[in-house]
Amino acid sequence: MPTTEQTTEQTTAPTAAELRELLTLPEFPRAAKYDPQWLVDGCMGPNPVWLLEDLAADLRLEPGMLVLDLGCGRARTSMFLAREYGVRVCAADLWISPTENLRHVTDAGVADAVFPLRAEAHDLPFADGYFDAVVSVDAYQYFGTDDLYIGYLRKFIRPGGQIGIAVPAVTEEVDDVPEHLRPFWDWDFACFHTADWWRRRWALTGQVEVTAARAQPEGWRHWLRWAQVCARASTSDFVRDGSERDIRMLAADQGRTLTFALVTGQVT
Repeated sequence: MPTTEQTTEQTTAPTAAELRELLTLPEFPRAAKYDPQWLVDGCMGPNPVWLLEDLAADLRLEPGMLVLDLGCGRARTSMFLAREYGVRVCAADLWISPTENLRHVTDAGVADAVFPLRAEAHDLPFADGYFDAVVSVDAYQYFGTDDLYIGYLRKFIRPGGQIGIAVPAVTEEVDDVPEHLRPFWDWDFACFHTADWWRRRWALTGQVEVTAARAQPEGWRHWLRWAQVCARASTSDFVRDGSERDIRMLAADQGRTLTFALVTGQVT
C-alpha cells in the first residue's frame, strides 16, 4: 500500500492499470471484477462495495430474493447485489434522485432487477413483510442509532428475513475525543459505535436475533486505501477534498479508534 506521504505527493490521476491494481484486493474478489473508475465515481462513503462484499458473507442471499438497499447513494451497492447474488433490489435513497439512479442501472444493464426510488428512512413506503432482506452500507448510522428504529424497520421484513449493516465504527466506545483525532472529529461522529454496541442494542429489543457483529479486519487500512485512491482518481472536488482529510485522519489514528462494524440479524 502506498504510504500517506507518497499519496499526498502523487497529484496526477492514476492510469487505468494503476487504478485497477490499487483497487484489487484478495479479500474482495467479486468487487475486483468491476471497473474501478465506476466504483470510485459512484461512491458517497468509504469503500461501499468492499464493505458489502464482506457483509454478504454473514447473510444468506439467494437468487430471486427481494432486498431493500437503504441509503443506496448512487446505487453501486444495489447493482452489485443484483449482479453478484441474483436478487431484486429496491434502491432507496433520500439525496440521489431515482431518475439519476435509473440512468445508472440502465447503463449497467440491470434495470430489470434494480428499482430506484426516493425514500426517507423514517417514512418508508412499503407494505409490512415486503422484503426478504434489508441491507444498508455507509448510511444506517445516521438514523439507526435511535433505539426504536430497528423495531420500525423490521416491520418491512418478512418473518425469518434478514438485516445487515456496514457502518463506520470505533474500536471502543468514545467518551472523550482522542487527542490525535481532535483536528478531524466532526460532531456527527457521535453516531460511530462498536460492533458490540450495535449487537447489544439490537438484542435488547428482541426484534431481531443477532447473527453476527464484528469489526472488519483491517477495516481502517481498507478505508485509508480507498481514500488514497479517491484523492487521486475521483472526478469530484468534494470527494477529493474529503478523501485528503480522511487520509490525514486515518494516518494519525493508525487503527487505534476507527474501523467498520458489520452487523447482521434475523427477524424473529
